[in-house]
Amino acid sequence: MSQRVFAPRGPWLFSRRIDLWAFGGSALCSCLLIALGAAFGWLDQDLPEWTWLVCVVGIDVAHVWSTGFRVYFAAPELRARPLLYGGVPALAYLSGVALHALSPLAFWRGLAYLAVFHFVRQQVGFMKLYGRQNPAQTRLDSLCDGAAITLAMLYPLIFWHAQQPRAFAWFVAGDFVAAESVRALARAALPLARAACLLSLIAFFARQLVLLRRGSWVPGKVVLLLATASCWLLGIVVFDSDYAFTVSNVILHGVPYFVLTHRYARAEPVPSLARRIAVRGVVPFVLACVLLALVEESLWDRLVWHERADYFGEVFPLGALQLVFVVPLLAVPQITHYVLDGFVWRVRTENPVLRRELESA
Repeated sequence: MSQRVFAPRGPWLFSRRIDLWAFGGSALCSCLLIALGAAFGWLDQDLPEWTWLVCVVGIDVAHVWSTGFRVYFAAPELRARPLLYGGVPALAYLSGVALHALSPLAFWRGLAYLAVFHFVRQQVGFMKLYGRQNPAQTRLDSLCDGAAITLAMLYPLIFWHAQQPRAFAWFVAGDFVAAESVRALARAALPLARAACLLSLIAFFARQLVLLRRGSWVPGKVVLLLATASCWLLGIVVFDSDYAFTVSNVILHGVPYFVLTHRYARAEPVPSLARRIAVRGVVPFVLACVLLALVEESLWDRLVWHERADYFGEVFPLGALQLVFVVPLLAVPQITHYVLDGFVWRVRTENPVLRRELESA
């Protein structure tokens, strides 16, 4: 294979330069944008329009469509597992209709918690891939890695539930459960979660110091953990701001995923539309995803939100019954992305290209 998805076994996942830019650079960008937001007063205002365009549409929605390059724009992949790739969108739509028929809030709440699971799982998945890259990885390393990266996100999520209402939401106001019983439970669990998070971070860095002395530490893990912990703490715990949450949440999640899907599409051995676009470079790949994201957002705005007619043109108001069927349909790409992400990047059996790259010396 002429193009590699991952670097040979060692301390980096893609390469030293790409890992630092993808994970460290994303976190640094988020921190700088938060600092700019504080300087210009954006932290206490509605989300600036440029932030919505760049972060929400250009990164968050667009990275969802990059799953298409991994699956739906690659005919050999589609032929390999047609039941999975056809069944997930269908099941996503039917489930969405059922929830939205129950109530719009039930739909958005279910989608929000599925998204949270997906966001957490992605960071844990990257950490596990680092572990597979390292031939010296032990069970102790896996335990320290998993506990640290998971609790670095779990603690802010418990804090969020304990401190509701916040000035931001995952999708729509009220999508996280805010019942007093839930808030009380979260407040009771918060000291334990904080202590567990701190202890897991101490254990992780202590282990890395031991490995550093032995000459077998993995700096990419450290970058990933620091990036994740800083963004989740700043965006959820330190600041109560829609702007701070958006820039810290979206950039770290979307940019590394773009890197992964682009390099994977470029490394596919069988010609496909995904590979033909990816081999032309990162810019055409990202622009194709952004174009699809803009089409999706135009449909959301015209049919559901009616907030940006200056961008997307005439709106088409729908009745409550019509929304029961239209909203889940528009959300199918997003739900499919969340669900398939748990399948297509598995190394052991489902992903021979990924497995081959990780196991090559």
